[in-house]
Amino acid sequence: MPVAVVVLFAAGLHATWNALVKSVGDRLALMAVMGLWSVAICVPVALFAVAPLPAAWPELAASIVLHNVYNLLLIESYREGDYNQVYPIARGVAPPAVAVASVVVVGESLSALQTVGVLTVSAGLIVIASGSRHEPKRALAFAVLTGLVIAAYTVVDGVGVRKSGSVLGYATWLFVGMGALTALILVVVNQQTGQRSRITRSLVPLGAVADVLSLAAYGLVLWAQTRGALAVVAALRETSVVFAAGLGAIVFHERLPARRILGSVVIAAGAGALALG
Repeated sequence: MPVAVVVLFAAGLHATWNALVKSVGDRLALMAVMGLWSVAICVPVALFAVAPLPAAWPELAASIVLHNVYNLLLIESYREGDYNQVYPIARGVAPPAVAVASVVVVGESLSALQTVGVLTVSAGLIVIASGSRHEPKRALAFAVLTGLVIAAYTVVDGVGVRKSGSVLGYATWLFVGMGALTALILVVVNQQTGQRSRITRSLVPLGAVADVLSLAAYGLVLWAQTRGALAVVAALRETSVVFAAGLGAIVFHERLPARRILGSVVIAAGAGALALG
């Protein structure tokens, strides 16, 4: 199956689980439930999968931390702003940042058509997010920071999964570490702040669904990163904002103005250029 098709499918899954997180009030508790489900699902697989090579362990450890920083920033972004505005900003910052980092840090090169594709996807994301000046400044700041962390873990995982010798081994231990740390963060935050985030019975099945979608979405991206340039995979992955626009309008009854439709068309054109490149 072409890498582009796999990443586009992953993009749809990603937008869906993010919508589930946005839909609940206690997002930290839901993230913790998702983390516990990750541990339950992935530990048995990790024990039988080929373990990642020692060379990939530094990236694996760094990625576990970065993904949890991403989770916390995402929670704050959704607390401060609308899904249909915060999501495209966070996702839109990542592709150009990954493109620069993949050239400078990883030493990859892009064809002319791939470069046009990355720039086109980024332009479409900017169009979709262009109405964000009406969002609270804190929401915009958290969204931008979230995007920079996305770029960081994308590059780290791109390097790590290639060193690992086993996509499945790298992915499962990544998800186990992420999940355990997320659950621990819930406990620490409650103790330090006096908050009452707690895992309720209703969050358990919702967390299971969101976690399976999340595992599938990022697992597919990790596989794609072993077969395509990091900048191309990152740009294709951020076509999830097209799915997010539809979900925002249908699920959250958020407005879907013409600029978001135009931005979606531009992103689709960029994705096509990347697929052909």
